[in-house]
Parts: sequence; C-alpha cells; structure tokens
Amino acid sequence: MRVLSGIQPSGNLHLGNYFAMIKRMIDYQESSELFCFIANYHALTSVNDPGLLRQKTLDAAMDFLALGLDPKKSYFWVQSDLSEVHELSWLLSNVTSMGLLERSHAYKDKTAKGIVATHGLFAYPVLMAADILLYGSNKVPVGKDQKQHVEIARDIATRFNYTFGETFVIPEADIEIDIATIPGIDGQKMSKSYGNAIEIFSEEKALRQRVMSIKTDSTPVDEPKPIKDNPLFEIYSLFLDETGRETLKERFETPGLRYGDIKKELFGIIWEYFAPYREKRAEYVRNEADVVDILRMGANKTREVAQEYLTKARNNVGLNYTNY
Repeated sequence: MRVLSGIQPSGNLHLGNYFAMIKRMIDYQESSELFCFIANYHALTSVNDPGLLRQKTLDAAMDFLALGLDPKKSYFWVQSDLSEVHELSWLLSNVTSMGLLERSHAYKDKTAKGIVATHGLFAYPVLMAADILLYGSNKVPVGKDQKQHVEIARDIATRFNYTFGETFVIPEADIEIDIATIPGIDGQKMSKSYGNAIEIFSEEKALRQRVMSIKTDSTPVDEPKPIKDNPLFEIYSLFLDETGRETLKERFETPGLRYGDIKKELFGIIWEYFAPYREKRAEYVRNEADVVDILRMGANKTREVAQEYLTKARNNVGLNYTNY
C-alpha cells in the first residue's frame, strides 16, 4: 500500500500538523510505502518572498527529518524538484470541469478572507490531484478540512480513466476521526493562517506564552469544567492514551480544578515531549548541506515512480504519437 501526504512550507510546524498528519505518516513508514513531500509549488499561493520560500522549504525538511521521517524507509522530496507533476496537472486539467473547482470549500474560504483569487488558488485542487495520482497513492492521510481535495482527486482520476482507459489508482482519504480537527488557542481549527497555532519548535518562553493563552470559559473554580468544545481539554488529550484521557475528563468534571494549573502542566508536557526532536533538529541546522543531499536523492528515487505513471498517461491520451 502506498501512502502519500505533504505539507506547505508556508509557516512553522504546529501541533495540528504533527498529530493530524506527521505523526501518522512516521508510523506508516513501518507498514507501507510512504511518499512524503514539501509542497513548495502550493506555497506560492500565499508566499511571495523567494528568500523566505527557500528557507521555509529547508526548515520544513529539517522538521520532518527531526521528527522521525527516515529517507531510507520512505520517498522524501521537494515538490518543485519533480517537474513531472506539472505536466500531469495539465493533462488532468483537461478532464476537470469548472463546476468541480468552483465547489472547492478551500477556494471559497480563502477568497472570503481576502486572499486574491488567482488562477493558482483556483486550480490548486488539480495540482493536488496530480501530487496524489502521479505516485499511485492508495491512501492520503489528511485532516477533515482536506477531505474534499481528496474527493476531487478521486473525481478527476475516475473521469480520466473513463475517458482514456485505466491509468490511475483511485485514492482514499485517511482521516483519524478522534483528531480530525485540532483546535488552536482560540478554539478554531489550528492553522498558521489563523494565527492560533502552538508551534512545535518554539523557544521555551514563546511556547509557554502560547499555551497560557489558550481560550477558556468563565466557569467558577468550584464548579465542574466542560470538556465539549474546550480547546484546553482537547489539546491536552492529544498527549494522552485512552486511560489518561478518562483521568483528565474526571479532573475537569471535579470541582476545584484551575485552568491556569492545567495550562502549566500542558506546557511542561509539550516541552518535554518534543525535547529529543529539538536536539535532532539542531543537528540538521548545523549540517544543512546534508539535508539538501537527502532531498536531491529523494527526488531521484521518486522520479522513477513518477515517470511510470506519467508515461502511461501520455500514452493513453495520445501524446506519444510514434510507434517506434
């Protein structure tokens, strides 16, 4: 089974990225063929500073490697190192209806927030479909908010196969229900663009400030605290097993609990949890050239798979017009 996912290098990794996608992908290394990429083409819809994009691309690679991604057990590359994805994107565009793209929730949400409605933003789902289909992906681990993009990729692949013959694997979204949506400090979905994220590799003081800023209600100390739609409870629960979550639930429902004390506990847990990863990341920062070599080797390794599917697509649409 092939599992694929990627992340935009448009900001620093946060708890939502880690628990919704990265941790799960690291686990998949042991049981599946893992395809993981830095989506820097996609980042161009929001990042206009070339120097920043270059640095954020390397930062994202170092983050993944530090958190346990093993390039020997997986396919790990930067999206822009494989131009094949853009040729496939054009082929897919010719079987993609305008109506399908106009129904994209992400496009509507971003333009509603004032982001300029460029062609890149509008055609984003087609490029994402190419990312998925180019490598024969069976499963795509995503958060609940990205489910529609996988559904669009399925629609495009189905239409292409119907029009030109069997070419692509039809992918499935892989959503872990318990952590489908991870709240930020304000209770909304944790997101770089919302400014509500708790970043994994923050400095100690900055991390403490973010955790202590988690939104809580005004329930008096001597009353039980709600756990439904409570971002403090939900974020703390990410670090607990089932037994630990039940214990935390009992604490919240027992009068006398102080939110400030729980926030201090949570800060300590987050800081200690990522301590070994911070040390490993510091090593990659000191040896940036090694990271570049890993990405180049990953691109070469991944290109072999990409060429297989792109060649088949080219043949099926009639672009390879010679018989000799």
